[in-house]
Amino acid sequence: MDYFTISSNFLYASFIIYLIATFFFGATIRDKNRPHKKSKVGSIGFVITIIGFLSQVVYFITRWIASHHAPVSNMFEFMTFFGIMIVLAFIILYSIYRINLLGLFALPIAIIIIGYASVFPNEISPLVPSLKSHWLYIHVTTVSLGNAILSVSFIAGLIYLIRQIDQSVRSKKTFWLEFIMYSILSTVAFIAISTTYSAMGYTAEFEIPEVETTIEYNMPAIAAPNDSEMLTTDKMPPWFETPGWMNGVDAGRKFNSLVWSLLGGLVLYGLLRVILRKRIAAAIQPLLRRTKPDILDEVTYRSVTIGFPVFTLGGLIFAAIWAQEAWGRFWGWDPKEVWALITWLFYAGFLHLRLSRGWHGEKSAWLAVVGFAIIMFNLVVVNLVISGLHSYA
Repeated sequence: MDYFTISSNFLYASFIIYLIATFFFGATIRDKNRPHKKSKVGSIGFVITIIGFLSQVVYFITRWIASHHAPVSNMFEFMTFFGIMIVLAFIILYSIYRINLLGLFALPIAIIIIGYASVFPNEISPLVPSLKSHWLYIHVTTVSLGNAILSVSFIAGLIYLIRQIDQSVRSKKTFWLEFIMYSILSTVAFIAISTTYSAMGYTAEFEIPEVETTIEYNMPAIAAPNDSEMLTTDKMPPWFETPGWMNGVDAGRKFNSLVWSLLGGLVLYGLLRVILRKRIAAAIQPLLRRTKPDILDEVTYRSVTIGFPVFTLGGLIFAAIWAQEAWGRFWGWDPKEVWALITWLFYAGFLHLRLSRGWHGEKSAWLAVVGFAIIMFNLVVVNLVISGLHSYA
């Protein structure tokens, strides 16, 4: 039995199912009488979400069988698992609060993360020596669940900010809200562009004579590697070279992906602004009028109170035990360890400010947004850009 193909099919099915569920949650906006109570359309969306979650669970199990190890060992597997955990966190919190708009925002975030995972190679490969431990299952799954629950605080906080901030005037607050919208659209653009060129089988090769290395691009080269020569002359020539201060053989390819993401995000954002004729957050705000801000604030806080101890367990305690087993020390100032500590300190500060200083409402929501930015920096930039013992991802 080809478990690899089965797992891929179930992952694709869950992607489609989440899209369908998102439309059902979107339809609850028309529910004028019971925005926070159980509704038929919202219940259907919730059931469909559970079906999608179960489909992803089947993906996880069948990929585990195919690979003979927990599928959380590379960037594709980890980001996919992170998407699963976000949906699980949403299911738990929706069961408590029944906020339909939470599904309208949470599921697209999970879809984007799963789509982002798909841009990485999904082939099954043997584990590197440092990952051959039962702590792979314990540490990575726990820290991913903690991050996912904390991410729900961002979703609730974002809804709160869009709902509460005055969109009739330009301000620093509206600027940062639009920046968040642009950042999300940039990720969507990167997924669409990279998937399109991957389906086309696009490749362009560059040679770096100084290190005698050949680099393969899977998207047109806007930014070529520094001091390189393009070997595939039939492809679009690069616009400029990657700055020399960006170290690493893959620096050019990573910088090129960043440029594509930023440009694609500008195009998507510009199109939406032309279509909507107003800021994106301003266009969304009228749809959130019936959402109770105090409930959103409570969800933001509860997500942190649940996610913080889970992250502490997985991101610090279990991580330190595994580090001692793998490298003979509990702490080594590796970039991943440092940013895990920064994440922990930030959310510890969140709870301190909330409980002792009374940072509720808008202040709490902004903290949740910043926290999610730290989480994503840790998961993406630290894994892919900063060199360290965790760079195998």
